[in-house]
Amino acid sequence: MILDKFRLDGLVAIVTGGTQGLGKAMAKAFAEAGADVALVSRKSNQEFLDELKALGRRCMHYPADLTDRSVTRRVVPEIVAEMGRVDILVNNAGYISRTEVAEFPESEWDKTIELNLSATFLLSQAAGKLMLERGRGKIINTASILSFQGGLYVPAYVSTKHAIVGLTRSLSNAWAPHGINVNAIAPGFYETDLTSAVKNDPQRAAGIVARTPAGRWGNPEELAGAALFLASPASDFVHGVVLPVDGGWLAW
Repeated sequence: MILDKFRLDGLVAIVTGGTQGLGKAMAKAFAEAGADVALVSRKSNQEFLDELKALGRRCMHYPADLTDRSVTRRVVPEIVAEMGRVDILVNNAGYISRTEVAEFPESEWDKTIELNLSATFLLSQAAGKLMLERGRGKIINTASILSFQGGLYVPAYVSTKHAIVGLTRSLSNAWAPHGINVNAIAPGFYETDLTSAVKNDPQRAAGIVARTPAGRWGNPEELAGAALFLASPASDFVHGVVLPVDGGWLAW
């Protein structure tokens, strides 16, 4: 049955930035489809963990600041020691800093590059080695509509999201022959903490709605179906794709 292709029973998913926003929505979808879930973030969300446990899933929170490379290197091996394996990795944790480009701080550049790009590579490398041993695995990176555009006042974020597309394709080329699917999702404007500054600016928020063919902001739950598809056997022949889930933004 085709719906069985979307099941994740017996699999273990690691989701960075998994306790809020888009990561939380993806983690919940995976658990509802049968996966055990490890949530990686700086702060825990016990209420969400209890919600996942109520579904009958194993779940854990791994506290980590992914701007610290020594911490990042420990994430996959320590989660695997606890959960037993990793079948799905979602590199979703992200950071954005908005400053006029001429005044953009070097420290903000470094922080954004480390979290959005370097951590994605290091976590993918660590999980990929284990997936290569088993000949199967799914890696999903969070790109952005700004992977294809220049944005405004966010040079570091835009640079990392362009790079995520290249990294996704590079890892896909290397690992597709070994049964590992590496793909990315490019969200549009969703109501999350990451976009709160823009959402709370009436003029910019209205401009985004007007520019989005769907005529509204997205809800995090609306990203869950795309993530589940890319994490499940339904996408076994999908490699190196960057899937926009953006209300039609990129089609405009």
